[in-house]
Amino acid sequence: MSMNMMFVIAGMALVTYIPRMLPLVFLDIERIPTWVQAILRNVPYAALGALIFPGILTVHENIWYGIIGGITAVIVAYLGANLIIVVMSSIVMLMLLSVFV
Repeated sequence: MSMNMMFVIAGMALVTYIPRMLPLVFLDIERIPTWVQAILRNVPYAALGALIFPGILTVHENIWYGIIGGITAVIVAYLGANLIIVVMSSIVMLMLLSVFV
């Protein structure tokens, strides 16, 4: 492996480590206001939605495949199913849709 590649890997590791380390060093969890904690608890859901939604719209040439698969996943997840069951139900629904349409 070349030295340039080693510097790139070390730089990426440093850039990844610093944002994770700084809050632990400089922030005290007990001093963060409750309204900030409430906002920070919702960040993973917002990020996940931002990652998944474009994929739903571009999964197939026909946009309805993504919409039906997404709606199926939301309904099954709302019912409390495991993540694997949610994913498999969307896949099965889209397989059935492609067979009958």
